[in-house]
This record gives sequence, C-alpha cells and structure tokens, in this order.
Amino acid sequence: MSEFLTAPKPIARVLIANRGEIACRIAATCRRLGLRAIAIYSEADAEARHVRVADEAVPIGPAPPGESYLNIDRIVAAARTAGADAIHPGYGFLSENAGFVRAVEDAGLILVGPGAEAVEIMGSKIAARRVAEQAGVPVVPGFDGADASDADLADAAGRIGYPVLVKASAGGGGRGMRRVEKAGDLAAALQSARAEAENAFGDATIFLEKLISDPRHLEVQVFGDGRGNALHLYERDCSVQRNHQKIIEEAPAPNLPETVRQALFDHAVRLTTAISYSGAGTVEFVMDAADKQPCFLEMNTRLQVEHPVTESVCGVDLVEWQLRQAAGLPLPLTQAQIRPRGHAIELRLNAERPEAGFLPDTGRIDALSTGPSLRFDTGVEAGDTISGHYDSMLAKLIAHGADRDAALARLIGGLDATRIVGPGTNLGFLRDCLTTPAFASGLATTGFLGEAFPDGWQPDPERLLKLRGQAALEWIDDGDSPLSRGDGFRVGGHAAPGRAPLEISDDYGTVEITLIFDRTPLVSDGSRTLAVDTGNTTICADGRVAASLRGLSIRALIRPLAEARMEARVNNTAEGLVTAPLTGLVTEVWAVPGDRVEEGQTLAVMEAMKLVHALPAPFTGHVARVAVAAGETVAHKTVLIELEEEQS
Repeated sequence: MSEFLTAPKPIARVLIANRGEIACRIAATCRRLGLRAIAIYSEADAEARHVRVADEAVPIGPAPPGESYLNIDRIVAAARTAGADAIHPGYGFLSENAGFVRAVEDAGLILVGPGAEAVEIMGSKIAARRVAEQAGVPVVPGFDGADASDADLADAAGRIGYPVLVKASAGGGGRGMRRVEKAGDLAAALQSARAEAENAFGDATIFLEKLISDPRHLEVQVFGDGRGNALHLYERDCSVQRNHQKIIEEAPAPNLPETVRQALFDHAVRLTTAISYSGAGTVEFVMDAADKQPCFLEMNTRLQVEHPVTESVCGVDLVEWQLRQAAGLPLPLTQAQIRPRGHAIELRLNAERPEAGFLPDTGRIDALSTGPSLRFDTGVEAGDTISGHYDSMLAKLIAHGADRDAALARLIGGLDATRIVGPGTNLGFLRDCLTTPAFASGLATTGFLGEAFPDGWQPDPERLLKLRGQAALEWIDDGDSPLSRGDGFRVGGHAAPGRAPLEISDDYGTVEITLIFDRTPLVSDGSRTLAVDTGNTTICADGRVAASLRGLSIRALIRPLAEARMEARVNNTAEGLVTAPLTGLVTEVWAVPGDRVEEGQTLAVMEAMKLVHALPAPFTGHVARVAVAAGETVAHKTVLIELEEEQS
C-alpha cells in the first residue's frame, strides 16, 4: 500500500491543472509513486500527449486559456468530478494565483504548493521587496510607492539615477517592464508599462528599480516546511535570456566565488523562513559581475521550468517532494544529506524561428527523437500538432556530467543527435549559443545574446549549404524525383562529374544550388563547394525533404532549376506576394482588390502563440488579389495578398 494513503492528508488521485511538458512530468512521478494522475484538457488539446500519458482526463472548455486552463471554477469542478484528492498546478497558468489556492482549499481539496498568503505576498514584487528588506536580504535599489504619482516616480528615478527599470508589480516574463535611459522617456514608459501590466495581469501597479547593466541572473531552489524552517538545494545560473525569458539554465553557477554562493543560500533561506513558506520555491537574484553583491529580485512560489538541473545535480525528484509535503509526509533528505554532484545544463526547445526574430511556429511534428545521453522532458511526440493557442515551449533537453565540460560535451552531442521534423525550432540557435566563447567559458551574463549575435542569429552559411545538399541528394535518390530516372545526367564518371542544377526553398529562403556527383557528392551555391553528408533525411508526405545536421533542420521544396525558372517567367509576381510569416489565425484583412496601398501599410494581421503580427505592403502599388479572409487559419508561407507594382 502506498504511504500516501496512510499519510496525515491522504492522497490517491492527483488532478494536474496544466498541460504540455510539465503535466507529463508530474504524471510520471505520480505513476512512480502509485498515485493516479488525472489530466485536464481544452478542446484544442483533446489529442495532446499530456492527455495520453495520464490515467484519466477531463475536458474543461474551449481552446482560449481564459475559458479552460485559467478558469478556476471549471478546474475545481473537474477535480470534484474526477474524485481527486489534490491538485498540482505545475508552472504558469494558475500556479501563482492566490485566488486559485483559496478556491482549491474551499473545495476541501489539497493544493500541491504553498498557501494563499505566501503566494499573495510574493506575487506582488513590491510586497516581496518589503519582506526581503525586513528580513535583512539586500534588494536592488528602487522605489516601490504603490500609489505614487508620475511626479513622485520621476523624482524617485532622479534620485536612483538613470538608467532605471519600470516594472509591473504582478506577473513576470518581462511583461510590464520598460528600460528608461533618460528622464524624457519616463512618462511614456510608465504609461505603456501600466497598460501592458493591466492587460496581462489585471493589475496596473508599477514600481522602479535601478537598472543593473549586464548582470548575472542567479537563483536558489528552496523548500519550506510551513513552520518557519527551510532548506536549500543549491543554486542555478539562468543568465542566458531572451526578452527576460530564460533559454539556458545550469547548476551549479560557473565561476562563482564561494563567498557569493554562501551568501545566496543564506539570503534565500532567510527570506523563505520569514514567511513560513511551505513547499518548493525559487528565490531569484541579480548580481553585477563587478561588485559580486547579489540582490533579491523576486520569489517564484512554484516549481520552476529549470528544476531538472537541480534534480540532476542533487539526485532528487522535486515533484515527489512537493507531493510528500502536501500529504504531510516527511521529506526524504535533510540539509546535511543534500550533496550536489557534477554539473547539469538545460535547454528549452521551442517551436520558433530564431532567424526571423523568434517568430513562433506551428504545425504537425512528423518525427521527433533525441540522443540517449540526455534527459528529455517533453510535452509532444511525433504525430502531434503544435497549435497557436499556447506557449511555444515543446520540451527540455538536460545533460548531466562529472563537471561542466563533461556536461556541455554531452549536451552538444545529444543535441546533434536530436531530430525534429515539422515546425521550425530553436535547436540550431541553441547549439550556436553553447559553442560561443562566452558560454563555453562560463562567463555569460543577461547581455549574452546581444553580444554573441549583435545582428541577430542566422544559421552558419556552410552548415546550411551542406544541409541543403543533404536534402537535395535524398530528393534525387528518391524514386519520385524527376532526376532519379536513368536519363544520363550522371554519366561521365570521375573525369566529368554529373551535375544537377536545382532550386531549393526552405525556412531560410529560396536559392539555386548545384549537386555534383564526383567520388563523393558535393554541393555548390556558386561561391563555395562543400562535401555533402548523408543520412538524417526524410521525404515528407507533402513531398518536401526534411534534413538535420548538428541541430539545424530544414523542410525543403526542391525542383530542377530549369523548371523553376520557367515557372517564374510565366508567373512573374513573386515580389508582390504577401505571405504568412508563420502558421496562425488571420484576425484582420484590410486589403481590397483594386485599392492603392503605400509601402509599409498594414494589409493584414495574424495571431499565433499569444503574439500579434502585422503584415505590411512590400512596395507602393495596387491590390491585385486577396486570397484570405479574417477568421481563417493559414499555414506558413501561404499567399495571402498579391500586389501589382505601381507604374511610374
């Protein structure tokens, strides 16, 4: 019999109030502990992996989060219907919503997480700053007058000294945050930050902090018993970020003086005990690399996305700890028994296109596999379809090694063996991050991406050309290719190698290449000629060729060059085509056939993964054709509007 059945607060059935990767992760621990995992799902997620891996599942409403995963009444009702004893909120959605905690408790259910009071206090960055100051934990210099006027905030910014950050008191993820370099920019920043915070969190309260330029972002995993005692599970470094969103995390923090490391532990435990915290939490700090003084930033009252690196280094299962805490059972280890070993690094695999400003991508996953050396926490499998309704994170890749060099080598090797066919992902970008000198040496700060890729990330031209050659070789060898027939194009042997001029279109553009059949296959784009690797290719159902090479992937449409040029002459309108930059919903269409439009004028608006994209006219001209209507969902690169250039 499971010890959870005889615990002070018995638990047999756990409803997981979340979706995706974290719901699958929680279900795995429930299964190992002999607990029944109950999933919830929106209409868009009826066939999702988190539904498939659960013991049972309950529908909770339409796709929009406000009508499903953020609907407290529906989730509590689902728990009652399923006979759940406890609810685990995961991260995101309602995981830091004090109202949700109270609703769960009022329903007579167990919430796997801290109490409402701690969630409420730490959910307000202003209140959290005040608790930290009272506990003797250093905070970033700032001004937290919740009811202050704009004039008061302007005076405070002058005292703090520019540059400053305007920050939303509620929420996170960089929303409601504005960097202000000089006094003249403050008023506009206050207005836009308030508006974004109100829209995102329903709370327009803002405050000011001194901007620490290019800091390290450090955090400590804590666990409280709810009676004023707490322990820590060491620190993580989360400095590599994009728009205040973490993309690479590791433990322990590299190149950190032991005095700073111990100060982090002391500050984190002091803050945790000050509010009699219960369960898993993370205390976050920023530190100017020059002065080595970590300052409190915020506390997350939930499980973090990056918790696997702590689990790997400390040899624990934090979801099990959470469930034991919720059931009133003792924790498996004491502080003295927690001994970190080795090093762990985590990458967040997102469905997005880094080369196009990190536009989210959607579509069906035709194939997905990863290297055996990695821990792979995933919310998707081959055959799943990524929709535009939710966050773009698909999975996490985690490597553990005896030291940082070993973990990094294992991660790069595992990443190279990882293959995803379908929507675009950030794998190639992440691999390039790992091999930069700043990251490899453990010296990355929050300014890492701007320094490593000052003009934005683009794939390495040689790797991309080799990848295109790899795809072209598979296409020619395929029985359906017009060049696979025995028509003599390869004749001539080594003295006169066969040549196949091709046009290839993929996510990175449309180019002309030549495949050369010599002793080994070669590919040329006119400026360089490289050997072609073989393998890691697939002919997709739509006739495109998927190919992968060291983290970089493409889905390519390939045609003989003569055929492509002939078609271009017949239909010479390519430059006037407004196409979908991603798969998503067309929400507005402002173009009408015959209209005259100016260059840069917005012709349509699309929405995907909570982001809005305006589609501008590429030149001044007239609308020749409109091929889409508001309310339609379209695939990436679908032609939406056709323009004719204005004649002078």
